[in-house]
Amino acid sequence: MMRIKFRKEQKGSILLESLIAILIFSMGILALMGMQATAINTVAESKYRSNAGFLANRIIGQIWADRANLATYACNPCTTTGTGNIDTRAWATEIQSGALQLPGVTDAANQPTITLGASNQVMVQMFWQAPNATAQRNHLVIAYVNG
Repeated sequence: MMRIKFRKEQKGSILLESLIAILIFSMGILALMGMQATAINTVAESKYRSNAGFLANRIIGQIWADRANLATYACNPCTTTGTGNIDTRAWATEIQSGALQLPGVTDAANQPTITLGASNQVMVQMFWQAPNATAQRNHLVIAYVNG
């Protein structure tokens, strides 16, 4: 008699335990999916930051190679048809449509700038805005070009 009573009390507990286990497992899978999405966004952001650094260093290298014409490299903003010399216009074209393009640089607020300061100081500032991002990102490189 005691045995029958014990079985009646346990009836349905396996189903309840399995439902709780499925719930915990599902929450773990959802957490992993969220972490994966965050990782993908971080990788994309680091790619843009790396491209911006490379492009800024590339124009600084061009300026170093052409130190005699340092004053012609100033452009604020640097566009494909605006101020600056032929090298800065080609550089702006690459930023907008090249293999290392930055997203959002065609917007007026995201145009790169090259500013010349005292003592042959060159400041290159890159701007971009990642897709589905609300904040503008920037990368600033300051170099001193000895004449």
